[in-house]
Amino acid sequence: MTGHDATGGTERIFAALPPERGQAAARSWWGRAWLKALEDTALDGQQVKAGRRHARAGAVGAVSVRPGRITALVRDHDGTPYRSDVMVQQLSAADWDRLLDLVADRAGHIAALLDHDIPSHLAEDALTAGVELLPGIGDLEPECGCGAWDHCPHTAALCHQMARLLDEDPFVLLLMRGRGERELLDELQTRNAAHSKAHVPEPSAGTSSGIPAREVFAAGFLIPPLPDPPPPVEAAARPLVLSGDTAPAPGLDVEALEFLAADAAARARRLLAEALAPGHERSPMGDELSLWQDTVRLAASGPPARVAARLTAGCGGDRARLARAVRAWGYGGPAALSVLEDEWTPGAEALARAGAQLAAAWEGDTAPVLRTSRNRWTADGSDGQLRYGRDGRWWPYRKEGGRWQPAGPCEHDPAAALAALLTEGSQES
Repeated sequence: MTGHDATGGTERIFAALPPERGQAAARSWWGRAWLKALEDTALDGQQVKAGRRHARAGAVGAVSVRPGRITALVRDHDGTPYRSDVMVQQLSAADWDRLLDLVADRAGHIAALLDHDIPSHLAEDALTAGVELLPGIGDLEPECGCGAWDHCPHTAALCHQMARLLDEDPFVLLLMRGRGERELLDELQTRNAAHSKAHVPEPSAGTSSGIPAREVFAAGFLIPPLPDPPPPVEAAARPLVLSGDTAPAPGLDVEALEFLAADAAARARRLLAEALAPGHERSPMGDELSLWQDTVRLAASGPPARVAARLTAGCGGDRARLARAVRAWGYGGPAALSVLEDEWTPGAEALARAGAQLAAAWEGDTAPVLRTSRNRWTADGSDGQLRYGRDGRWWPYRKEGGRWQPAGPCEHDPAAALAALLTEGSQES
């Protein structure tokens, strides 16, 4: 179902709907109320039933909706088209004034309209205020090119088609009553702003005023657009120095606190840069770091000696393990750390993929002899090793002091990873 605004908000034209199978009853309560007004207005119930059959058969053409009138060409059972109109009483200026004040005064009514819904309590509140939002007996006045003076199958078919349109968009009813959607929302914005200003209490001493969250969410369309995003930050600002004339509280490590503040500033700058980058909506933030991963990250950022010692102590005092982890982190963050510590056995599919990469990496007899152990391939006659990550990338390792140590960033090509490793090793020797 499509509709477009043809005259700046005073007319909407809806394309013809396809034939409808099954029961052609309105789904929404306001759509059913519309059909009830047709049934109560028409003098001949058989004409209403014939109109329902016409509408279900797809006999109604494009529908024009304007304040006070709906129009369409409706084909008769023999294919003859008739212009059919149905007039609807427009609300007076005083009616609209009362209705808009009522809606603007209640956040729930605004939220419902924005969700293209007319809750029954809104119509009931409007009726209490003297505004008949929905048509009643005698409110749907027919006019048809077939010459009928009462509702005929053509105007009845048009009314049944309107029930389907009303199911999808209750603003169509409000347009028939005299106001287009954009005009209505603009007026609600003005009245809601004036109402909010008039109802903000003066803050008393020691308290701050506020707006209930439900009202903010309900009137979200009234909130002005967000300002332009801030410009990129070239470098994180240096945090304030926390030392002073006053001694720190017992147990407070000022140097560690300053280090954490600087780290937070650097991370905030990185997150801001990612948020401002094109396509950031499609680039989800990384997984939350574990305590061990965050310890390694902090240790890799070059903390002061006393902070580094605290980090080492915090992970059990294993200085060598932390040093290896920091080295891995420098080559590839969490992924590199996982390869260092996670020894796993590739499944059949992963193993076949790794084997294909290794077979294609070298030509002829240039391929090194590799001994395989789970996800690790060690080159015979050297201190080089390739580790296969779960993401399909290859990580170079070198044996130093009897232990395998991270030796470089990852590569998608195992030959490139191993070549860089062996070249570096020969240069060192």
